[in-house]
Amino acid sequence: QVQLVESGGGSVQAGGSLRLSCKASRHTNNYCMGWFRQAPGKEREGVAAINNHGSTIYSDSVKGRFTISQGNAKNSLYLQMNSLKFEDTAMYYCAAGPSLTVGLFTWRYNDWGQGIQVTVSS
Repeated sequence: QVQLVESGGGSVQAGGSLRLSCKASRHTNNYCMGWFRQAPGKEREGVAAINNHGSTIYSDSVKGRFTISQGNAKNSLYLQMNSLKFEDTAMYYCAAGPSLTVGLFTWRYNDWGQGIQVTVSS
């Protein structure tokens, strides 16, 4: 099991940028790591994911604006969010899954952080 703690959320105007960080309790070399988000009244959705080979995947809604990356020690995960839109407003979650296949389905992930709020004002 991996404990995950997110940081870096907050409020920003549309067009601005934020960088989310996720600290893992241990290295995640054999895990797929992902960022998910959930807006009020909506289901949790995958935003971006990365595996230990550095392969990445993004949802269509954030492709070209968000970038997922890992720290060299593989115990940190980042999400650089640029050109933020009002519809990016949500609670963002870091997740770890015991699979080397990168994917955005929630069922691939066993361990979840508590989440952090991102609010984009128009």
